[in-house]
Amino acid sequence: MARMSPIFGRADRRTEKKAPHDRLVTLIGKPGCHLCDDARAVIEKVCGELGAAWEEKDITQDEELHRKYWEQIPVVLVDGAQHDFWRVAEDRLRRALTE
Repeated sequence: MARMSPIFGRADRRTEKKAPHDRLVTLIGKPGCHLCDDARAVIEKVCGELGAAWEEKDITQDEELHRKYWEQIPVVLVDGAQHDFWRVAEDRLRRALTE
């Protein structure tokens, strides 16, 4: 269980470290998007090497995702929090999954 910060009443991030295999990377994109294809290749490589799970969501099939992310695709989330958009840096994604 995460230790609670006495000042802010929220979990102390230092105690919440997860192993890569306990993380989830989500790629939000659309068919025919060349930047999405590039992002997918980076995610497949990094997640494959680290053992992290990943999923892909299509904004053309989800009205809320479309509204929220249309101008940013591809968008990458790590454990539900936005990590990157447009271009995915392999080293930055790797750090996010291991730190």
